Amino acid sequence: MSLTKKIIIALVLGVVVGLGFNALAPNLFEPVDAYFLTPLGQIFLKLITMLVVPLVFFSIVLGAAGMGDTKKLGRIGSKTVGFYMITTAIAISLAFAIALLIQPGQEGLMADGDAHYEAQEPPPVIETLLNIIPTNPISALATGEMLQIIFFAVMIGFALAHLGEKTKGIYRIFEQGNDIMMYLVTVAMKLAPYGAFALIASALGKQGFDALSSMGIYMFCVILALVLHATIVYSGVVYFLGKMNPIQFFKNFFPAMTVAFSTSSSNATLPISMKTAQERLGVSKPISGFVQPLGATINMDGTAIMQAVATVFIAQVFAVPLTFGDLVTVVLIATLASIGTAGVPGVGMIMLAMVLQSVNVPVEGIALVLAVDRILDMLRTALNITGDAACAVFVERSEGGKEEAKESTV
Repeated sequence: MSLTKKIIIALVLGVVVGLGFNALAPNLFEPVDAYFLTPLGQIFLKLITMLVVPLVFFSIVLGAAGMGDTKKLGRIGSKTVGFYMITTAIAISLAFAIALLIQPGQEGLMADGDAHYEAQEPPPVIETLLNIIPTNPISALATGEMLQIIFFAVMIGFALAHLGEKTKGIYRIFEQGNDIMMYLVTVAMKLAPYGAFALIASALGKQGFDALSSMGIYMFCVILALVLHATIVYSGVVYFLGKMNPIQFFKNFFPAMTVAFSTSSSNATLPISMKTAQERLGVSKPISGFVQPLGATINMDGTAIMQAVATVFIAQVFAVPLTFGDLVTVVLIATLASIGTAGVPGVGMIMLAMVLQSVNVPVEGIALVLAVDRILDMLRTALNITGDAACAVFVERSEGGKEEAKESTV
């Protein structure tokens, strides 16, 4: 049985068990939760939280090293990286606007949230920007200062790219370190069905149908943001910059989107998405071969949307106020962290833990998000690879690409 099926079954069982305890046996729920559900859920949470710092550090060093070779990147690299960073920032801002307007977490406020989680006064925005540069990178790694870790990792990546053959051995060490982290992510995700069952059963056992209602609203917010980002941002890019009919773009690229939906992995979908872009969207092989693999590594608009909505949702559930400085911090971290978000299932949860920690929102809130994340993971993966294809169409056209690229899809 696939991991997706296992998680779906676990979620259904978790919903049934949690709501059953809440409605029929609330007194019995407390010892079951204390000695079984909560420990099982915490094991999974701690496993993914454990991987946050090393995974971010290794992957961003490698991403920056790949982008730092100006001879290789040149003009196309600047356009591609700029496109991905701008659209990610737009995606996060759109998601924040929707989440703050609909307020998905207000329905299921934790009764004891204020007693256990007190939001700290955030520093001013300017101070946050200045603090991105670490005075002691080792201390930043040890304490999990994510913005500083990202900055330090980017600097190391650029240095490795500049030094080239001199640091080939160290570069391979980073590659091997990243491989180790990704293997551990795979191991942790094998426990996802059990963690999902325990976390959702515990959450619903405590909060009942109010929490289930909140998760439904949360899903609606994420899906709405994904749809609007695709239909407004990507369609606009394809039409105005790529000179292509957006309807035909989505129609021709739909086969790749269905593969992404079923696999929940940008990397696994990469061969079919490149082939589709080359054969059905008229993108040349050199541009497709550069833009789309890079996008599978650094373009995670769907994941960024989830992180923004989930941050607002969890903060509201736990009654933690988010200031404007917090929102700016999330935009910076989620945009920069998209460079290091690997295109495999489950890594988005690790990145979400990082974002929550950066604005003092309880990581335990991932319990509510994880309950429906597998379904949303499929949708946002489809959005991610669609953004890669839209960028490829834009770059192809801006570089004076084949005129038949447009005509073949209209």
